[in-house]
Amino acid sequence: MTTGNTDQGIVSLIGDLADQASTLVRTEARLLRAELSEKVSEVGASALQMMVGAMCLLAALLVLLQAVVIGLAELGLGMGWASLIVGVAVAIVGALTARAGSAKLQAENLTPNRTKEQLESDARVLKEQIR
Repeated sequence: MTTGNTDQGIVSLIGDLADQASTLVRTEARLLRAELSEKVSEVGASALQMMVGAMCLLAALLVLLQAVVIGLAELGLGMGWASLIVGVAVAIVGALTARAGSAKLQAENLTPNRTKEQLESDARVLKEQIR
């Protein structure tokens, strides 16, 4: 009789473990979805701000560059040479700025770190529970 009760106790414990593991997986999945949603929202808001700022800067840049071209032309440089010099300088600045911006959009900055840490912690706890 005690063997039957022990077997039922083990079966019950295994069932509880399976239920808890299932609940844990669902909870971790919800956490992952929430964190990914948060990251996507952050990227979207940042992209919108960058786009609006870029449009304003582009308008200002065009006006300022035209002023530089006119200023160089008035100093005796031909309009074509003045435009070429200004165009090359702006291209260099643009390339350096684009490279710096793309470096910030690395995949590691968008990784859901809290979920990763929580999953690692859960794995450690499960290993300890199984022992």
